[in-house]
Amino acid sequence: MFSDLNPEKSLIVSSTDKGSEYFKEALPSYKYSPIISAKSAGEARRLLLGSEFNLVIINTPLPDEFGHDLALHICESALSSVIIIVKEDLVSELSDKIGEYGVLVLAKPISRTMLVQALNLSHAAYRRMEMMKKETEKLQVKIDEIKMVDRAKCILIERLKMSESQAHRYIEKQAMDMRVTKREVAENILKTHEHKF
Repeated sequence: MFSDLNPEKSLIVSSTDKGSEYFKEALPSYKYSPIISAKSAGEARRLLLGSEFNLVIINTPLPDEFGHDLALHICESALSSVIIIVKEDLVSELSDKIGEYGVLVLAKPISRTMLVQALNLSHAAYRRMEMMKKETEKLQVKIDEIKMVDRAKCILIERLKMSESQAHRYIEKQAMDMRVTKREVAENILKTHEHKF
């Protein structure tokens, strides 16, 4: 099912080697690779500064903090799926606190079946976030283009005494005639006229 996708870089944060190994063995290598381990929240934060991870699993408690602050930090600063593993009696409380940020809270001990289901959920959430990020980036490019075209229109109106509709038609015609985007026409207008006065 996932063989056509690029493997996801993953980070396992667990204070024990046993915990890290359990999750490493549970993550299918065709889907999750490379898998990096950290033994503390501090070490995880340092790794996150220099690299992006598709998936982060936090096995609580950590030696330098419990782990939920780290989960929130990741959600706020990176495009990552985050799964946090806690004692059963903390699941409800932590789900209320950090679930709304997109953190998946699971009870330990966790079975392989439950972990696989959580990974599938997490994977789907990551893909949705990735698509939303791409859409947001496309919208931002479009907004930037509109702003640039509007600036170019203002220059045509102020300096060449065109009406708003004449300026609009001029930019559209130039784009069609030169077979370039309206943004490129606007950039040329700005370069030509902004420094003349």
